Amino acid sequence: MADLTHIDDEGAARMVDVSGKAATAREATAKGRITMSGEATAAIRAGNVKKGDVLGAARIAGIMAAKRTSDLIPLCHPLPLTGVTLDLEADDTGVTATATVRTTHTTGVEMEALTAVSVALLTVYDMAKALDRGMAIGEIRLLAKSGGRSGDWTAE
Repeated sequence: MADLTHIDDEGAARMVDVSGKAATAREATAKGRITMSGEATAAIRAGNVKKGDVLGAARIAGIMAAKRTSDLIPLCHPLPLTGVTLDLEADDTGVTATATVRTTHTTGVEMEALTAVSVALLTVYDMAKALDRGMAIGEIRLLAKSGGRSGDWTAE
């Protein structure tokens, strides 16, 4: 089991020790989408959802989630984030969320970007579920990461 980074020699879970790694500027961008009825997207775009500003609440929820990722994902390192941006774009069939997270640290921020997108989309669902309970969240993926020993990566 020596090849598994989050498992020790006895098979127990462990947090990877990153203390020997150099602190470098790191960034990750993730994207996801929630699809819904035209009625629901029209209400979101017009600001006519009874629970309030859906996109504003989702943006704050996603940013807060990025900051709390280590509380949600086992063995994820708590990181001092230096920046989180979360863009939400509503169109005729749903909302697309794109999050970019930055830090200067010894490990990357991919999980923080993915968590930000996931929680933002869950918040959209929560706030608009009275309009469309059949909304579908999906297409959540990492688009790019930079920094660290493994270098830059971009989705195809």
